Amino acid sequence: MDDYKKKLGNLASKIKNEAPQTPIQQVQPVKILAVSADDQEARFNNWIPKGLKRKIKAYGAQNDISQKDITIQALQKFLKENGNE
Repeated sequence: MDDYKKKLGNLASKIKNEAPQTPIQQVQPVKILAVSADDQEARFNNWIPKGLKRKIKAYGAQNDISQKDITIQALQKFLKENGNE
């Protein structure tokens, strides 16, 4: 028990005598990428049938492609086929 009290006393004196060490954080400026207005991203949110969503997820998992990329490719193909690109 005395050993425990001695350790506690040493800890208290350490805290009183030593200045706390403040962690140093390195700040780096954010790099701004030059992106054309057509390539900037915008939110696109709509409702689709659950079955279609499931198929998109499964296709993405099998082919290692994100749902976002699948949607972009599908919309680009649609616009190209309909002469609106």
